[in-house]
Amino acid sequence: MDLTWVHAIILICSGLIVGFINTLAGGGTIISLSVLMMMGLPPVVANGTNRVAIIAQNITAVINFHRKKLIDWRKAFKISIPVVAGAIIGAIIGNHVSNTFFNYVFGGIAVFFAISLIFQPNRWIKEREELLQAEIRPFMYVLFFFIGIYGGFIHVGIGYLFLAALVLGIGNELVKANAMKNLLVLIYVPISLVVFALAGNVNWTFGLIHAIGNVIGAQIASHFVIVKGARFIRYIMIFLIFIVILQLFGFITPEQIMILF
Repeated sequence: MDLTWVHAIILICSGLIVGFINTLAGGGTIISLSVLMMMGLPPVVANGTNRVAIIAQNITAVINFHRKKLIDWRKAFKISIPVVAGAIIGAIIGNHVSNTFFNYVFGGIAVFFAISLIFQPNRWIKEREELLQAEIRPFMYVLFFFIGIYGGFIHVGIGYLFLAALVLGIGNELVKANAMKNLLVLIYVPISLVVFALAGNVNWTFGLIHAIGNVIGAQIASHFVIVKGARFIRYIMIFLIFIVILQLFGFITPEQIMILF
């Protein structure tokens, strides 16, 4: 479809919001997919196109987090192996299957995370040395494999799944977990993008323009994460999960979310 200046402005503005949200926690992809579909892209093409901007935003975030020495690269690359394997499978599925079932599954998971964030806050803001020093347990690799499948399929809310696994399963506090989350996304998304591109399900023009806003949003958000710390991220996550749940179950539209922000 033809690109107009109105499309470009909407893509950049929505990208800024999405980049900010995704870098802080996750869930912004709902806005991206909705905006791209609103502009006339089929759902599968929107799902593939969105990954172009995701790569750009995560390059920005990872560079900023690396400069602050917040990323455990060795552990991240070990975790990325099952994530990438799962993402390839998920991307293949994502080219053929409806998103509805996965949205409701994620809605249920998001409710669980929100309850945990509110009633067990210390689990999210303090490192657990015994887990950090130990080798990654085998079942965690299995968990990251299934997270990879979900991310390859639709990516919506993948940040919350990564954060939960990295904090509760690996032992990171929330700021370092968020930094590693951005690196893991940066590793697996290009591979899933290739799968969508080979199937002809990527609009590169829309994706690259959307990426401009995502980069700006990621730059701002990574500064907030570093300066404000784990408690700030926790409060933002509670708020964003609440918004995501309302959107997933049809109580609020993407247009209303953009007005809210």
